[in-house]
Amino acid sequence: MADESVADRLRGFGVKGILVQMAEREQILELKCEMPQCYHPNGRDKFESLATERRLWAPSRDHYPILSSAGGKLRADNVRLSHIECNQRDHTRRKQIGALLLAGESLEDIADTLNRKKTPAFHGTKRWTAAMVREAYVS
Repeated sequence: MADESVADRLRGFGVKGILVQMAEREQILELKCEMPQCYHPNGRDKFESLATERRLWAPSRDHYPILSSAGGKLRADNVRLSHIECNQRDHTRRKQIGALLLAGESLEDIADTLNRKKTPAFHGTKRWTAAMVREAYVS
């Protein structure tokens, strides 16, 4: 519904907590995945309910800029709206890319590895590039 607030729409998907609070304070202006790389096949503004069985595309809170693993807290200055799947893929890719960088691999070699393993690339792209690998790691 056009007149429904972002907070109400989040509640409709089963979301509670910091994301709803931020929406109520108009700190989230639209319901869309704010991850630099959104992987949803139909785009950033498509969400499903947390009540669905797989809930891959349900709204999720993403710690940003400080990851929870680095001590990031759930506060308005450290959270952005994402899909659960985008958040999980981001974390997995960052770990995967970091290990390959530590092993001395070039960004081009890492892109080739991700493509060979058929690792899904960003929404709207088909193949990993060296620039995409760098963006996925530092974003």
